[in-house]
Amino acid sequence: MKNPIIVDHPLIQHKVSMMRDRSTSYREFRALVSEISMLMCYEVTRDLPLTEVELETPLSIIKTKVIAGKKLAFVPVMRAGQGMLDGVIELIPAAKIGHIGNYMDPVTHEPVQYYCKLPVDVSQREVILLDPRLPDGITAVSALDALKEAGVKHIKFMTIIAAPEGVKLVQEKHPDVQIYCAALDERCDENGFIVPGLGDVGDRMFGTK
Repeated sequence: MKNPIIVDHPLIQHKVSMMRDRSTSYREFRALVSEISMLMCYEVTRDLPLTEVELETPLSIIKTKVIAGKKLAFVPVMRAGQGMLDGVIELIPAAKIGHIGNYMDPVTHEPVQYYCKLPVDVSQREVILLDPRLPDGITAVSALDALKEAGVKHIKFMTIIAAPEGVKLVQEKHPDVQIYCAALDERCDENGFIVPGLGDVGDRMFGTK
């Protein structure tokens, strides 16, 4: 397994550069998160199985391919992961949606899960976990733990910006999870921010800072 898979389409690279710009407004930033997520979703779902069906066009009968009933679910890590939802469900509106909420304890620096609501049949679905950043990997590992505790066996992790430290930890704790990112940055600093990164994605997306 190659980890991470970097989805470096020119449109994605251009939009990531716009996100990095500190002068980008929260309205533009929010739109960019959604647009990048939609573009990345093409690559993340590249291996969806197909089946052949017969249908009638306005001119003739044809045998053609459709997705083979693969059950999918998107699970954003709150709050920043919420911004990725619009883009992906625009492509796959039939997918079910769950939510996982984590925050970092300021004293222990351990993730605390304050919310977890998943589809009742999540164990029967392939889950794509959504979080715009993968810094040190601690929050991502906690979310992946929650999904596996719920019985999920097939998980992909989709992020926009990743740091080597986060990729390494996810690989160590969940080697079966494929990571997809738009950019792999230099490092994660002592405060948990990716350098050069995007800053605090939640604040920049919702205008709370």
